[in-house]
Amino acid sequence: MNIYIGKIVSTHGIKGELRIISDFLYKDRVFVVGNDLIIDNKNYKIKTYRKHKNFDMVRLNDYKDINEVLFLLKKKVYFKKENLKLDDDEVLDEDLINYQVLTTDGKRGIIKEIFLASKDNKILRIMLDREILIPINSPMIKKIDKKKQELTVELISGI
Repeated sequence: MNIYIGKIVSTHGIKGELRIISDFLYKDRVFVVGNDLIIDNKNYKIKTYRKHKNFDMVRLNDYKDINEVLFLLKKKVYFKKENLKLDDDEVLDEDLINYQVLTTDGKRGIIKEIFLASKDNKILRIMLDREILIPINSPMIKKIDKKKQELTVELISGI
């Protein structure tokens, strides 16, 4: 399965370097020299990588000229999920959707959506007996079990 990493927004310089805009959480595992990025269902090997402002800068395959990479502009970039090698306590946002939610007081529910409240603040929309919103980095989240696809939360009084 391929996961969305970001989008190629422009070139940089004349030597075929591409600017990718990405807010992917595990970029440090994706943007590694030698890894393959998937664009239009074709693999492209990362030859160079660097950060520049808010962009991830890459040169792919053996492209060394701006004219060789123009066909990649505005394309979406993907990465093979199995190559991420996530730890047991790491989970992708899109995988959390439809996880079962268990509260410490015995209620059951389901995660319906994840959305951004601000640039760095992701919110879980959870349906219990009613809808509740919990920040993804909240201390109310006690445990994420990837094998059982369950999230354990401790609700504070008033929620």
